[in-house]
Amino acid sequence: MTDLPILIAGGGIGGLAAACGLARKGQRSIVVEQAPQLGEIGAGIQIGPNAFHCFDYLGVGDEARSKAVYIDALRLMDAQTAEDITRIPLDEPFRKFYGNPYAVVHRADLHGVLLKYCEDSPLVDIRTDHAVTGYEQDESSVTLLCRDRDPIRGKFLIGAEGLRSPIRQQMIGDGEPRISGHTTYRSVIPTEQMPEDLRWNAATLWAGPKCHIVHYPLKGWKMFNLVVTYHRDVQEAIAGRPVSKEEVAQGFEHIHPKARQIIEHGDNWKLWVLCDREPISNWVDGRVALLGDAAHPMLQYFAQGACMAMEDAVALSHCVEHFGDDTEAMLQRYQDMRRVRTARVQMNSRLIGEYIYHPDDAKAAVRNEVMRSMSPDDWYQQLKWIYGSTGLDGSDQALAAQ
Repeated sequence: MTDLPILIAGGGIGGLAAACGLARKGQRSIVVEQAPQLGEIGAGIQIGPNAFHCFDYLGVGDEARSKAVYIDALRLMDAQTAEDITRIPLDEPFRKFYGNPYAVVHRADLHGVLLKYCEDSPLVDIRTDHAVTGYEQDESSVTLLCRDRDPIRGKFLIGAEGLRSPIRQQMIGDGEPRISGHTTYRSVIPTEQMPEDLRWNAATLWAGPKCHIVHYPLKGWKMFNLVVTYHRDVQEAIAGRPVSKEEVAQGFEHIHPKARQIIEHGDNWKLWVLCDREPISNWVDGRVALLGDAAHPMLQYFAQGACMAMEDAVALSHCVEHFGDDTEAMLQRYQDMRRVRTARVQMNSRLIGEYIYHPDDAKAAVRNEVMRSMSPDDWYQQLKWIYGSTGLDGSDQALAAQ
């Protein structure tokens, strides 16, 4: 059975990162993707130092760095008064503390870096137009089932098909995801279309009651990423629906004009309704394990969804290398390494949305006072648990360094 490939369902960032990591350890994999061709929709994403730790581990560090925009700061603004709440500098002391930078990148560019590595590797077989329907397994192998395709047999299977993973549904059976009711509108515009007084080299977030606005540069400062979020209590899961500028602007009358002009300058707005799931303790079934959003989907507020998927890939490849003789025990170890950390990020993502980005009145005043009192060193210590790791800790880090 050792000659069988490892099967990966899903050709997004998490699935391709897993294939990269396994190839680095000399392991063959087959990646199946439902779409007829591989690609990524969406716009910009933020990548913390922990993501760069993962890039290096996965063998794509230089390529990923070449696609990133290195911003000077994380800025939190009061959307009602246009006053600064706090600013975290991302300069040399930050990089020295964490060992890597903080940057922003277009999601498609990051996906492209991972895809190129996989396409160039003789150990990765990518198969598009494969719609996963489920799996079967016995004591020595697992079989991936796809609609109108021959079954594919492998050593073990990783389900990385995202929020509505068919692999998860067979394994966990927890139905539809939790719909937060928060609507997020995204636009990417040419830099010359961005208001000059807001062309900051920063990931800037304007926090207001039940809403926030984000902007930062992309693609070598050729574009700006715009994100507008509002609690509209929508109970339908929507992904990428085109909407009018007038719809985006609804409810922002109380926001300072300086922040509100972001909406006016955006074009071709698209709507997503944010969803997540409750953290779970088990995402392994024998020779099958989940990864990324299939295992631990989270709200966007911590900017860690893609980072957590890449950390999963690092942990998986590490476990295959060092504990792979017993596949089922190895997958359990992978899960044990990841479940508390990812659950913490899931929970913090919800809390950040409620108490940092969207509070009003007294809650907002408390936020402002506490965060204004924090020095850069305070922030470095506060965020060390998330930015200072690849998800490998203690003895695992020592093994990885050998």
